[in-house]
Amino acid sequence: MADEELLKKYLDKDKYEDGLKRLNAGEPVQYIIGNVDFYNCHINVNKNVLIPRFETEYLVDKTIKYLKQLEMDNLKILDIGTGSGCISIALKKNIMCQIDALDINEKAITLAKENARINNVDINFFVKNIDEYRTNTKYDVIISNPPYVSTSKKVDKKTKYEPQNAIFAPENGLYFYRIILERLHDNLNINHLIAFEIDDKQGNIIKELVNKYLPNDYIIIEKDYNNYERYVFISNKDINR
Repeated sequence: MADEELLKKYLDKDKYEDGLKRLNAGEPVQYIIGNVDFYNCHINVNKNVLIPRFETEYLVDKTIKYLKQLEMDNLKILDIGTGSGCISIALKKNIMCQIDALDINEKAITLAKENARINNVDINFFVKNIDEYRTNTKYDVIISNPPYVSTSKKVDKKTKYEPQNAIFAPENGLYFYRIILERLHDNLNINHLIAFEIDDKQGNIIKELVNKYLPNDYIIIEKDYNNYERYVFISNKDINR
């Protein structure tokens, strides 16, 4: 559906003209109407969170398929950089699991809690920097769509409306992958799955990080709808079958 049609569908008539001006100025339509459909979940969005994208829906879809392939159920999941809560909510609605979800932004967590309530799911949300996260919990699944864009990379101008710390990351965009693997590899159960969304040039470098911290694990890089390398899946079991 075209952006103007979305405005007509979701905005009252008295707000349409203002919405159209904002749209013509380059503001993403999702922020103007205030919500997005994500994996058949209604997700409210505002400028405190990254707009959920089709690529991240595919991350959820592929993760669910791998969990079925690995015959994993009744899972304990950690979602890092949850933002609007879209990943956690979609997983919770589709598989049997308990989810802890982290984000450094308190306003993002407030919105994520609202989205969980709207979608009638129970998720444990925490305002926490991954640098400071310490837990004795053992997880079956760690999933993350972290900030992964290098600060030197050019991006779509519309992303200026989104929280920049949800887009860009140090170490050429690799910082959060390193931190997650370095800090949390001991918090994985023997049977586990890690699922990352990545920049399309990061796959082989992330493989090197995985080999450092989880040298016995299997790794597979998957492509998105546009045939770009976009996801890394890591497991103690062979997922290349």
